[in-house]
Amino acid sequence: MKEYECYLSVGSNLGDRAEYIRQAIEYVGASDKIQLKSVSSLYETPPWGNINQPSFLNGAFSLVSTISPQELLGLCQSVEQSLGRVRHEHWGPRTIDIDLLYIDGMRLNTPELVLPHPYMLERAFVLVPLVEIAPDLLIDGLSVKEHLNKLSDGDTVVLWR
Repeated sequence: MKEYECYLSVGSNLGDRAEYIRQAIEYVGASDKIQLKSVSSLYETPPWGNINQPSFLNGAFSLVSTISPQELLGLCQSVEQSLGRVRHEHWGPRTIDIDLLYIDGMRLNTPELVLPHPYMLERAFVLVPLVEIAPDLLIDGLSVKEHLNKLSDGDTVVLWR
């Protein structure tokens, strides 16, 4: 079976945010077809999109997987549902959000999944934790650290405790 190196982001702005993130990473990593590689620190960030909601905690993690990207997406959505994620509004408050950001060497554009994530290079709250675990990861010819340096809102992402 082919192994994929995968990078994901995780965020929460309802309830015990850090605990939801911890559980989400634990549940995704519990699959016998997934090996967790690294987990970033957590960062507090203002909401993006719909700004009338609580601040988020955000992080990133990487893993190696033998399941397909679509199966990984399904697993992440199942974990979100088990942790009480309800999709009321686009970019609204949530107990947990898990996004597939990048899978090494893979480009997808389906109704269910676009890789690399279409907005990841525009969001400091995604790039700051990703830089922590994979500063030299190349996406579209630049490292994630170089992509972050092009953004103006990196200072809104603050290391949490």
